[in-house]
Amino acid sequence: MPAENNPFEIGIQYQQRRLAYANQRRDECIAKLDKWLLESREVDNFTYDLHELNVAYLSSFVSVAVGVEVSAIEGYISELQNNFTLKEHIRRTISSSQYRWIADAEPRYGRRLGWYAIVRATKPKVIVETGIDKGLGSCVLATALMENAREGYPGRYYGVDINPQAGMLFAPPYSAVGQLVFRDAIAFLQTFDGPIDLHINDSDHSEDYEAREYETVRPKLTDAAVIIGDNAHCNDKLRQFAKATSRQFLFFQENPKDHMYPGAGIGVAFRHSSRESSPVSPSVQSLNIKTDSTIL
Repeated sequence: MPAENNPFEIGIQYQQRRLAYANQRRDECIAKLDKWLLESREVDNFTYDLHELNVAYLSSFVSVAVGVEVSAIEGYISELQNNFTLKEHIRRTISSSQYRWIADAEPRYGRRLGWYAIVRATKPKVIVETGIDKGLGSCVLATALMENAREGYPGRYYGVDINPQAGMLFAPPYSAVGQLVFRDAIAFLQTFDGPIDLHINDSDHSEDYEAREYETVRPKLTDAAVIIGDNAHCNDKLRQFAKATSRQFLFFQENPKDHMYPGAGIGVAFRHSSRESSPVSPSVQSLNIKTDSTIL
């Protein structure tokens, strides 16, 4: 029987192709792990750049979430990418820190590019971030607030962490527009007067705690507040919160560039109807999103 008609031979050929593909993918993964082991010092909260196409998708994601033209969002992202003052601050601070053996000095923002663009587009008066680690996100958010203030829209940042050693990067001039609070996130939110225009959850990653944090912050949120979940790639607590509070929900998946980590993402809950400070373009208004959506 000819090989092309022999089921056994055909099966062998397909298995060989499968094995070749598996070996290729394994080698790619090992190469990324080797690169990370040799070039990075990080042990957790990994930092990385995103593929160019992924950044383009991030721009479109933020555009829909905040109701601002994508060209404006692209401009905000480029603004952060070209902020050499912040980059030098990060390099200098980490290089001289006691944590330089477990942190990378090269600034890589990943999904925080989206955080920055959201702040620049929505002009929040109050931002609360729970869980700050080294303070990279803190500095990114503070930089956006500083740019907003130059345009006549001042705001204040509150970074909350239970670890008193967190936030080493959050120093002048960035600390001029905010403060760090070393306390349990829920306990802080219970006593915070509010109102809150942007809330970023990245504290205790247990599902129960995250759900309780959203319920605690709920009465403090303005009607047009944006809520970001940094753990939305692992659970649907922010999506559930969005449904319960008549908000829309979107999720963006990171695609890290040349890094062994597969990426996290941005979960965002939002409303458009009450936001007056950020005009919504006709093209965005016409989308009229009523169901949960995912942008990759």
